[in-house]
Amino acid sequence: MAAPMTMRASRCLADVFRRRCSHQNLSGAFIRCLATAKNGDDGGKRETHFGFEYIPEEEKEGKVYEVFENVASRYDLMNDTMSVGVHRLWKDHFLESMAPTPGTTLIDVAGGTGDIALRFLRYIQSQRSTERQQDFNVKMPRDITANVYMDSVEEYSSDSSSSDEETESPQRNSVVTVCDINQAMLDVGKAKLEKLGYTTGINWLQGNAESLPLEDNSYDVYTIAFGIRNCTHIDKVLSEAYRVLKPGGRFMCLEFSQVNNLFLRSLYDNYSFQVIPVIGQVIAGDWKSYQYLVESIRQFPNQEEFSDMIQRAGFRVVNHENLTFGVAAIHSGFKIV
Repeated sequence: MAAPMTMRASRCLADVFRRRCSHQNLSGAFIRCLATAKNGDDGGKRETHFGFEYIPEEEKEGKVYEVFENVASRYDLMNDTMSVGVHRLWKDHFLESMAPTPGTTLIDVAGGTGDIALRFLRYIQSQRSTERQQDFNVKMPRDITANVYMDSVEEYSSDSSSSDEETESPQRNSVVTVCDINQAMLDVGKAKLEKLGYTTGINWLQGNAESLPLEDNSYDVYTIAFGIRNCTHIDKVLSEAYRVLKPGGRFMCLEFSQVNNLFLRSLYDNYSFQVIPVIGQVIAGDWKSYQYLVESIRQFPNQEEFSDMIQRAGFRVVNHENLTFGVAAIHSGFKIV
């Protein structure tokens, strides 16, 4: 009887320390160290964090699903409000860092609302437009006479048609597959992109990042933006990313991270805990979901720790780039076999 009571007492103490640590800017590593006290158990069940709460591992997926089902319809609006639009700049830079070329195949995991997919398709479109303009400039010299110009239009049209066919051939097609465990998020993303006219070159797939329903060596690039911290087993997510990438493929992750400057971190923490849940309540009528999102950021490994995890999954040339003083970071690695 004494042992269960002692365990419950230690868990309560760990919760108190963890909450105090988050507000006093102690390191994330120390906060996660307290979690080891939570993995001792009364009945043999493994536990994991859900924000600052600890729950049996098998319950986390359902709880995270419920959070994103609740926020799906207001997700984009909340992102704009909470970040004052800065998340758009982060995502733009994310695609510029990727720099995909026509023919790139992308798997975007936890990409439900389609923000990364939309930027990918637009980036590829701009690349193709540039290529076609270059072809036009080569085939239509400016000093050509009017008669020759009129005679050459048919010839150029034929060439242009064949060029377009070549551009749209299977070898040249760029395709993005958006995978998310939450169907409500996928529905919002699909409706948004269809409204913008994007109905081809994109697939929507409901699936778990820890067990992707995809074949090995299938994609050139794997992305996951602001999603990996919500997964129960980050190591399994990284392993799956490695599996579905082609040899030479690139893993890219955009995720909230750790602000190293103590003064800025204090400001950021105060804003996160005192303001964001209030915004969630006012705009989306949901305090708890946004309280979880804030807490989940503090439970995620810092830049160096996450880079080490990526390397352990088999990736090479691993690096990261801090955005906005480390509020977010881009992590990258390659599958070199």
